[in-house]
Amino acid sequence: MNCKAHRIPYRQTRAFSDITLDYIDQADTLKPFFSMPFSLEGIEQAMHQRELFNTNRIVLTDILKKQYENINPEPAVTKNIERLLSVDTFTITTAHQPNIFTGPLYFIYKILHAIKLAEQLTKTFAGKSFVPVYYIGSEDADLEELGHFHLNKENLVWNTKQAGAVGRMFVDKELLKLLAIAKGQLSVLPFGEEIINVVGNCYTEGETIQTATFKLVNALFGKYGLIVLNADNRALKEQMKSVFVDDLLQQVPSKLVQETVSALEKTHKVQAQPRDINLFYLKDDLRGRIEKINDRYDVHGSDLSFSEEELLLEVNDYPERFSPNVILRGLYQEMILPNIAFIGGGGELAYWLELKSLFNHYRVPYPVLVLRNSFLLVERKWKEKINKLALQADDFFKPTQELVDQYITEKSDHPLTLNGTLSETEKLYAIIKKQAAAVDVSLAGHVENLKKQSLRRLQELEKKMLRSEKRKFADQQRQINTIKDQLFPGNGLQERFDNFMYYYALWGSEFITALYNHSLTLEHEFVVLEEN
Repeated sequence: MNCKAHRIPYRQTRAFSDITLDYIDQADTLKPFFSMPFSLEGIEQAMHQRELFNTNRIVLTDILKKQYENINPEPAVTKNIERLLSVDTFTITTAHQPNIFTGPLYFIYKILHAIKLAEQLTKTFAGKSFVPVYYIGSEDADLEELGHFHLNKENLVWNTKQAGAVGRMFVDKELLKLLAIAKGQLSVLPFGEEIINVVGNCYTEGETIQTATFKLVNALFGKYGLIVLNADNRALKEQMKSVFVDDLLQQVPSKLVQETVSALEKTHKVQAQPRDINLFYLKDDLRGRIEKINDRYDVHGSDLSFSEEELLLEVNDYPERFSPNVILRGLYQEMILPNIAFIGGGGELAYWLELKSLFNHYRVPYPVLVLRNSFLLVERKWKEKINKLALQADDFFKPTQELVDQYITEKSDHPLTLNGTLSETEKLYAIIKKQAAAVDVSLAGHVENLKKQSLRRLQELEKKMLRSEKRKFADQQRQINTIKDQLFPGNGLQERFDNFMYYYALWGSEFITALYNHSLTLEHEFVVLEEN
């Protein structure tokens, strides 16, 4: 894939929340809510903190070896798993739910970011090793969010009767129908058959979604040494039992996070609100919220109910049946991994900023937070259309109407703004107002109203002039709308909509290589990647 890349500031995209942009700027209002800056100095501080925490590396590596038993891992993966036994090895982690066929593009962007940052840090800190980890959020039960993907603007939805945690669901005939539709659309492209075969070898009927996702991520990124971890595991959750009990009986996490939320929401919109109990009960095809009602603990959406004594026995005997929600998931991740940096999207970082006091309370090191990489992919055919309009890809981050108005104003043979005229009008009325007030001070208000009416009518004239000129640029407007719709489907970022399979089918494995080559580490800028 022959391409070139350039970067633009995140603020220029107009696509990110205030809290995300303020975090990038390391704003003073947010500094109480994170521990270390996203810099090499921050990474070094995180390493020192992590060295003081006793991570159970033996259990972690044993579980990883078992999870890879039937995967046939790349040598780089096997080597990285062994490295985790050393206290001089740290992880760089990103996490995501098991969206079918990976869901939106940013799924793979955040993984490549973890890979690239781990490589850079290994080169930077002599004697230390850094291992990239993709943590599968397999316990998420939001099928509406995870059970669809977009291909060529079509929303392909998995119509399954299964319920519970999506990761524990099984690949069925309905899901394979979607893969068949994708094959029909992609097989005409140069590498369509290749990517359909890769995905099809992972998503086989009867396989769980979490295993299919595990296999696909390993197939795409195993050569880079990426470790995939499925934390839906009894031995790993054993390490969280005391936190589970605190959450169930004393609601300690809720109280801690609520205090932080109350402070954070004074300056920013918060991402997540804690519940009194932040655990789900996870068994078979059930993932139900646990609620305390009087002296009983009920599982929402089921007939299950526990007394306090019964619930404590359940936690002790079956910790794997307790599933952390968004408030506790990060703490769980950091307890089981020797992690120093977490890579996430703007929404993820927003809720992590609510959790610092929770980490402090349980004396778990809080990681460096890194905003995941973002890309805009511009195919050659769209780049050529943009060039013909004498525009740049960056221009299309603007709202469509603003871009159209700007384009017509710049390309028109006639001036379409009355800036000079408006200024002269204001000066004229200032003179009239002074003259009228000298005769009768009460006339000043009358003149001010006349000025406002005149300016309003002149501004209306401006709009009419622009509308008239737009008729001469109808073709260009249609072209701008078409390009905008292609690069920003639904007026949103491409990375939050399109699936990776289309671009792989178009460019092959070089697509992954190009993203890897142009992935940033700690720079925090938006990358525009244009095909030559």
